[in-house]
Amino acid sequence: MDGPSEFDIGVLVGLLVGEGHFGGDGRQPQITLRMHTDHEAVFRWLIDRFPGGRLYGPYDHSGRRYYQWMARGAYLRDVLVPLLAARLGPEHSARVYARFNAMLERYPGFLFRTAAASQSAPGAGENAPGTPPPV
Repeated sequence: MDGPSEFDIGVLVGLLVGEGHFGGDGRQPQITLRMHTDHEAVFRWLIDRFPGGRLYGPYDHSGRRYYQWMARGAYLRDVLVPLLAARLGPEHSARVYARFNAMLERYPGFLFRTAAASQSAPGAGENAPGTPPPV
């Protein structure tokens, strides 16, 4: 497979809107998706289509069984952030859109730009100096 299709990307965006977390550990940003082990097939599909993320688990905490997929580092910066910035908007979920942008704003040295800045900047749609190319 050459990369994720637009359908695959749409599924990823939907999963992240419904169940994702956009944050970080204070040093670097991360996107996390945590769901019950009943959804193992979804996580295996995710690893196949978006191989830069890592799958952890299964975990069993206080009777809850879950897997956790995380994206950090260069994969987050170079692949997922541009992909999400081009497709995720407040019409999907104002709360999720705000969390995504808050993550970008909290780690500007790592991520280089915010989705809001890339949409409103002069020449939006073009590669501004120091920004990763679109996926």
